[in-house]
Amino acid sequence: MHLFNSLQIRDVSIPNRIVVSPMSQYISKNGYANDWHFAHLSRFALGGAGLVFTEATAVEERGRRTHGDLGLWENGQIEELVRLTSFIKQQGSIAGIQLAHAGRKASERRPWHGETPVDEEDIELRDEAPWQSIGPGNKPYAEGWHQPLQMTINDIEQLKQNFKDAARRSLDAGFDVIEIYAAHGFLLHQFYSPIANTRSDEYGGSFDNRIRLSIEVVEEIRLVWPENKPLFFRLSATDWIEGGWEINDTIEFAKKLKEAGVDLIDCSSGGIGGSEKQQKIPLGPAFQAPLAKEVREKADILTMAVGLIWQAQSANEIIEKESADLVAIAREVLSNPNWPLHAAQELGIDNDFSLWKPQFGWWLNKRERLLRRLGLKD
Repeated sequence: MHLFNSLQIRDVSIPNRIVVSPMSQYISKNGYANDWHFAHLSRFALGGAGLVFTEATAVEERGRRTHGDLGLWENGQIEELVRLTSFIKQQGSIAGIQLAHAGRKASERRPWHGETPVDEEDIELRDEAPWQSIGPGNKPYAEGWHQPLQMTINDIEQLKQNFKDAARRSLDAGFDVIEIYAAHGFLLHQFYSPIANTRSDEYGGSFDNRIRLSIEVVEEIRLVWPENKPLFFRLSATDWIEGGWEINDTIEFAKKLKEAGVDLIDCSSGGIGGSEKQQKIPLGPAFQAPLAKEVREKADILTMAVGLIWQAQSANEIIEKESADLVAIAREVLSNPNWPLHAAQELGIDNDFSLWKPQFGWWLNKRERLLRRLGLKD
C-alpha cells in the first residue's frame, strides 16, 4: 500500500491518498464563492490531488470566523460551487466540502489584519462591523476577546438544522464528501472540550453530554446526506492542556461517531484557546500522525493525518506503515499545486509524466527527452 493507491469509502473511490486540506482564503463576500475560489481550488485537481476540500464553510452567517469566510447558509450560494465541483470532478479528483461554525471564535479579523476580534476600527477601515458570537457558555475564547452568548436549547436545535440544511445544499452543489469541522476551537470542539464547555445541562458536564451535540449533528446530516457518500469528522485529538480533551477521549468519541455514520476521523490537535497553560507541543514533521495511528487502531475507523507534512517520502510512509488512510497537505500545495505529481515522480511511480494532464505532460515529457539527449540533464 502506498500514497498512490486508491481508497474506496462507501461508493466513492478516491484515486490516491493525497488530500488538499481546507485552507481559508478570507476573500468571500457575504459567504459567496467567486473566481478566486475557482482558481485556487481547481489548480489542485489539475495538480493530481485525490480529494480537494473547500475551506471552512459556515452553516450560518454568525458562524463565520471572519467577514471573508465562505458560507452555505442560503440557496443562492450553491451556484458558484456547482461550477467548482464540476471542474474538480472533470479532472478526476473528488470534491469535498468542510462545514463549520466558529462559535465563540467568530467575529475575528483576517490573519493579515491582526487575527484579533473585529471592532470599531474595522468599520472605519473596511466597513466591516463586529457581530455577536455564540458558544456553549459565555466564556471568551481568550483574554481580550468578546463575550459569547450562551446557546439556549432552541439555539442548539437551530444549529443542528443549519448543519442539516447546509449538507443538503452541499449535495445540490455536487460535493461527494462532507467533513464536519470540529477542531481548532470551533463550536463543536467548544462543546466536547471541558476547557470551553461549562454547561450543566444535557450538553455539558459529563463526557457523553459534551459529545452529544456532535453526535446529533452527524445524525441530522446523515438524514439528508446519501448513504453512499462519505462523511468525515475533523477533531482536535488532544487540547495539549492539562485537564482538557485527551487522546483517550478521542478514541471513545471516534467509536461513537462511527456508530452515528462517520467514516473517517481527520486527526488534528489544539486550538481550544483560553488562559490555561498549554503543554509543549512536539512540533516536527508529521507530528500528528501518531494521533491518527492510535485512533485508527483503537477505534477501528479510517483516519487522516495532517500537520507539517511536506515530504513525499514522509507522506508515503504514513500510508505504507498504516498510520493513516489519507494524508492531508495544506501549505505545501499553496507553494506547489503540483506537489502530488512531483511526489509521484520522486517515489518512482511516474517517470514519464503519464500522471500529468496531457496538456502539461506531453510538453514536459518532450522537454525532458530533449534535455537528456543534449546532455543537459541526467
